[in-house]
Amino acid sequence: MTGKRAKPVERAAARLGAVQALYQMDLAGTDVGETLAQFSARASGENFDDGQCGEADYKFLKEVVDGAVREQATIDPAVDAILDKAWPMHRLDATVRAILRAAAFEIMFMEKVPTRVSISEYLDVAGAFFGEEEPRFINGVLNTLARSRRPNEFAA
Repeated sequence: MTGKRAKPVERAAARLGAVQALYQMDLAGTDVGETLAQFSARASGENFDDGQCGEADYKFLKEVVDGAVREQATIDPAVDAILDKAWPMHRLDATVRAILRAAAFEIMFMEKVPTRVSISEYLDVAGAFFGEEEPRFINGVLNTLARSRRPNEFAA
């Protein structure tokens, strides 16, 4: 996609892929290079509910995964500060952790992406994996993080 802006579906697919990659790395202990190589080679389908969503914007996927891994030592404490002290990041479901890390990276380090867009997209991802409770929880955490990190986007 040289010189063209990614389509929304390609970004949505990239976010889903980033969550899947972070999940895989978390559970299997694979490194970022190996995991990204698998994702760049994998053909994507069209069914979002089955964990697929068309052709992904691989450059964006890579940026989110690389960034979330690189900044995890900053992201996890920022999210932990929002969470109940009895339920820090490491105690959450691995998919929830992956969603929170990817979204938090966008909110904290990708200022070119509006926070409301990031939150909405990651709530769609959460909805592909969970019923109502987890997306509601994720929404609360991400909104709190976004309002503290980028209050100007919520003014007025």
